[in-house]
Amino acid sequence: MDKNKIIIFDTTLRDGEQSPGASMNTDEKIHLALQLEKLGVDVIEAGFAAASPGDFDAIEKIASAVSKARVCSLARALEKDIKAAGEAIKGAKLGRIHTFIATSPIHMEFKLKMQPQEVIKRAVESVQYAKSLCDDVEFSCEDACRSDMGFLKEICDAAINAGASTINIPDTVGYLYPDEITARIGEIVKLIGERAVVSVHNHNDLGMATVNSLAAILAGARQVECTINGIGERAGNAALEEIVMAIKTRKDKFAPLYTDINLKEIYPSSRLVASITGIEPQPNKAIVGKNAFAHESGIHQDGVLKHKETYEIMHAEDIGLDKNSLVLGKHSGRHAFKDKLVSLGYELSNEQIEIAFNKFKALADSKKDVFDEDIRELVNDEFVGAEKTYEVLVLSSNSCNKGHASTALTLRYKDEILSDSALGNGGVDAIFKAIDRISGISGSLKDYQVKAVSQGKDALAKVTVKVEFAGEGAIIGRGLDVDTMLASAKAYVAALNTYLDAKH
Repeated sequence: MDKNKIIIFDTTLRDGEQSPGASMNTDEKIHLALQLEKLGVDVIEAGFAAASPGDFDAIEKIASAVSKARVCSLARALEKDIKAAGEAIKGAKLGRIHTFIATSPIHMEFKLKMQPQEVIKRAVESVQYAKSLCDDVEFSCEDACRSDMGFLKEICDAAINAGASTINIPDTVGYLYPDEITARIGEIVKLIGERAVVSVHNHNDLGMATVNSLAAILAGARQVECTINGIGERAGNAALEEIVMAIKTRKDKFAPLYTDINLKEIYPSSRLVASITGIEPQPNKAIVGKNAFAHESGIHQDGVLKHKETYEIMHAEDIGLDKNSLVLGKHSGRHAFKDKLVSLGYELSNEQIEIAFNKFKALADSKKDVFDEDIRELVNDEFVGAEKTYEVLVLSSNSCNKGHASTALTLRYKDEILSDSALGNGGVDAIFKAIDRISGISGSLKDYQVKAVSQGKDALAKVTVKVEFAGEGAIIGRGLDVDTMLASAKAYVAALNTYLDAKH
């Protein structure tokens, strides 16, 4: 192992998906896994195989689709979990089983109801069984940062002797300060030496996930577990883009340490995660927020115009962010469109390019100027998501400030053309009720968001909805159109299609 390389372990598909409302279907997970591979992550934690048949299916398909990155499944320290993980990743060119058990006094007493020596025994047996199924085994001490240091050393040593090649020290509740994690990781690194890789997994409950991860790296950790946009349970995880750009930008602190991340794929990866999950990074989010490279202050603008580095320690181009430019329009041809797709990082088949081109031409007829961000959203909307069981064909929507709104709607269902109408408390409500009438499936709207994709009065509207069908949990749907009402209909239908796909 190269002692200077920092292994990037991405858990967007597992811990990231545990963000409330961030669930993804199998097709979306595969699409994102392939983007993570293009980004250059070393390990993709594809899910928790024992959690559900859907998770198992997604991990199995990702294991077959990915060829360069290592595909990992999480498993509790239980034989059935580890067996499921081994089965799910067996088709991977490079696989890993990641098993864990809690090690803090509060977890052992109240959650596990086990004595410390019982926990060590379970850990050893789990690692040994995992090792019989896969050469690469990672062992995590859940809530390690509130665990007794002597016990932590004992269980880590036992796990390595049982066959673990990576030992993860997670701050499961985001509790430690940088000096504390530096001391703790330093002791573990000294204990382990070169017998295994020391990993960290930091949560952001106190806003220190990134700085704690960087402190751990300086203390000797050589794997860092993180997510795109920092999504994850509660306040989220350490953000991949922040860690990678800190190592790259602050060479005075980190050299000769490095990562194999393809920096120009950071922004496309961020946009894909936001598109799939419906969770946009906050505007002032480091690296990938929409204001990260924006300057409004006159003093700042003047300085940047004279010399970028007066107020920019990184360049937007480094992360694959190009300023919006009007390079395509309704007179642009297929060749120019294909070149633009390549420049934006898309690798589509000829058939997909033809579909995307036709969508682009229709969009160019609807709005004057087409921006790069419009094209990104158009492609993601068309090729990421569930099979289009229902498709919006015609929408007529009328609203009135005195009285009910009305909608007449036509959908395609497989080979059938179905139409109906409905009244509602506003145009959006009427549209959703009409879809419910046509499909015969009633949905409960939990969240509705609309966002302009680019600038101008004719900007594409991107609508994201979260809908609950049959009380089975909220499902995300996205719709894109110049007409906000039509985008709303498409978003609700997309959620319905995902529900039907998962049910099937």
